[in-house]
Amino acid sequence: MIRSILTVSMGTLVSRLLGFARDAMVAALLGAGPVADAFLVAFRLVNVVRRLLTEGALNAALIPAWLRIRSIDGEAAAAAFAGRVLGTLSAALVIATVVVGVAMPLLIALLAPGFRGTATLQLAVDNARLMLPYLAFAGPVAVMMGLLNAQDRFALTAFSPVLFNLALIGVMAALLLERPDAAAAATLLAATVGMAGLLQLAMFALRSGEAVATPLRLSWDAQMRGFLRKAMPGMIANSGPQLLIVAGAIIASHAPSAVSWLYFANRLIELPLGIVGTAMGTVLVPELTRAVRSGDPAAIHGAESRGLELAVGLALPATLGLMVLSAPIVQLLFEHGAFTAVDSLATAQALTLLALSLPAHVLVKALAPAFFARDDTMTPLMATLAGLLAVVTAAWLLRGFGVAGIAGSIALGAWSCAVVLILRGRATFGFSIDAAAQMRLPRIVLAALAMGAALWLEAHVVRAWVPDALVIAQAALVGVLIASALVVYGAALALFGVVTPAGAWRAFRQSRAGDLRA
Repeated sequence: MIRSILTVSMGTLVSRLLGFARDAMVAALLGAGPVADAFLVAFRLVNVVRRLLTEGALNAALIPAWLRIRSIDGEAAAAAFAGRVLGTLSAALVIATVVVGVAMPLLIALLAPGFRGTATLQLAVDNARLMLPYLAFAGPVAVMMGLLNAQDRFALTAFSPVLFNLALIGVMAALLLERPDAAAAATLLAATVGMAGLLQLAMFALRSGEAVATPLRLSWDAQMRGFLRKAMPGMIANSGPQLLIVAGAIIASHAPSAVSWLYFANRLIELPLGIVGTAMGTVLVPELTRAVRSGDPAAIHGAESRGLELAVGLALPATLGLMVLSAPIVQLLFEHGAFTAVDSLATAQALTLLALSLPAHVLVKALAPAFFARDDTMTPLMATLAGLLAVVTAAWLLRGFGVAGIAGSIALGAWSCAVVLILRGRATFGFSIDAAAQMRLPRIVLAALAMGAALWLEAHVVRAWVPDALVIAQAALVGVLIASALVVYGAALALFGVVTPAGAWRAFRQSRAGDLRA
């Protein structure tokens, strides 16, 4: 399981790092004004749809159904089922693309009510329509990704978002050299988003033999209706982090530049969330599905416990690191070109509060597969809806605090989702952790707190140097702080007996041996 998570995490890491480069270029090209707000609202709409389908979201329904059919009826029946899903979903998304394009002015007005009566609304509508072709391409890509994941083939699906970011980076590099006006640059970027989906589809089409989905046809039989009834709640639930941000952005659209500040702050949250949360969600669904179908309680509790340990052990130090280093990281990555020092300060404030949501998001990614493996997609959906209600209510009450109040509301919504899943898991199937996790989890928390305290002391000493330093010097200082925090955290884990150097080396060698056999 850890080897598979590492594979997905590495692909996500490469994609997220390229995403940082992409967003730094967006900030330099568009700044944080009305044009940037319009582009980012449109981009967030397409991004949410992409994640509704990809990044493990479709796994929640497709993998358990495909594995069940294969185990009962054989490979041919599973391939026929996949062919019906691929054909039906592709046709439905083409129709949806046309409908959404026609209704786009209304949709943008709902997502960004603060844009009404301004030129920003039409800019956002135009950008979103140019991005819409991506929606049609995302469907077949998502199905093929799910089929590969069900067969424990994670590498291609993990690295597929790289093409998306490379396409946008290439266009922006040319635009930064030409320096067109912001509106023209946003238009070209929006058109590139639509074409990036075609690149991903072409890549999966070349490897279609590994994701068997034949014959390809449309279907609306009882099996397909049952699948879609389970798929829709699971896809929405698995996109909870993005939907919470959308809910916050609806309130943020009333304040100038707040949508941009919130977007760039959230991008920094998505690096650890993608590396840890998305990877775990992708791998745990097939892992837990097999454990549940085997009827082995020890295997079920073992997978759930190891997933929870990894979630806390990786998300908590990332949370503390982002909170402590929010200002220098934002300044280093985004304060260039049209992105000013005022924008950096507001984005850093939002990041500090948004970081509180990271452990909750990762817990949800670790807990939700326990429900998906049991064909229960409604409980994670209800948890997501509870989180959305908490975000909208709190953001409206705290709107006087600006983007910081909205970021805090999103963190509250994330923890609402996590608490609902924990309570429902204990009530419905007795969700619990094994003795090893009960011993290790408190020690992991202590190790993370020790790392956070050490990092805060180090950052306090060097903070005065960062604002006036050259970019290279800023990067070096931030890199040294992060590296030293990793050393402290690793030493604390060893000191508290969570992991030993010999055990870590043995696990690494076993992982490498497994990779070579695969």
